[in-house]
Amino acid sequence: MSTPELDWFKSSYSSAQGDSCIEVAVTEQAIHVRDSKDVTRRPFAVGREEWAYFVEFAAGA
Repeated sequence: MSTPELDWFKSSYSSAQGDSCIEVAVTEQAIHVRDSKDVTRRPFAVGREEWAYFVEFAAGA
């Protein structure tokens, strides 16, 4: 089964140097996350609801 190419984007909080950043790709089924410094590593995916909980938690930190 082939995986469609994902449209990755970096956080707006990413530094100009591009260090310590993640990239995300949104699909209907999930939010895919990868390390922007090593895109050869396999990304992981979480459901939309779990991603929303994470963003809410991170925003409150």
